[in-house]
Amino acid sequence: MAEQTAVEKKRVAVLISGRGSNMTALIEAAKADDYPAAIVLVISNVPDAAGLERARAEAIATAVVDHRPFGDDREAFERALDGELHRHRIDLICLAGFMRLFTKNFVERWSGRMLNIHPALLPHFKGLHTHRRALAAGVKEHGATVHLVVPEMDAGPIVAQEAVPVLAGDTEESLAARVLAVEHRLYPQALRLIAEGRVGAAAEPAASRSA
Repeated sequence: MAEQTAVEKKRVAVLISGRGSNMTALIEAAKADDYPAAIVLVISNVPDAAGLERARAEAIATAVVDHRPFGDDREAFERALDGELHRHRIDLICLAGFMRLFTKNFVERWSGRMLNIHPALLPHFKGLHTHRRALAAGVKEHGATVHLVVPEMDAGPIVAQEAVPVLAGDTEESLAARVLAVEHRLYPQALRLIAEGRVGAAAEPAASRSA
């Protein structure tokens, strides 16, 4: 009997601006032989981001594309970023605490191939300070969402979502810790779905989905 041909893993770049805790979760998940994606590149726009050292310790290629020398020229920054992505033959991008907004052109070039994780149950609490806002709103559930990136912020099709309870006496810090534990499970699951081609156009836009 002929040997079964191994399925080629999708080549993934993780973009970070800080410690990269979700990056670490993706790296650990991708070590499994049956995982359909390989983390082959970590890029940061912050030269001393702590996550870069973690990636290097795992023998993963790293690159720094510092946004500051580009000033307000976002497209020039994105061209430099694209250069690194193409140099490493990247199939999919995972944003993991990457604190830059992309132009419409960049997002459309990577349409269907760029994921982001957001610490809230989209479409609720788009943007920043999600835990603070959830507590102020008095919601009973909060959580995390992985979605495909579209030009409108935090509005792309939802790939995976998981809720956590908001408990009496919760602070921003305690709620954030509970959500972060979910993020570390959810992001690898979502990347698997995308890498295996099991989620695509059928994913539901965050703008129309209720939590």
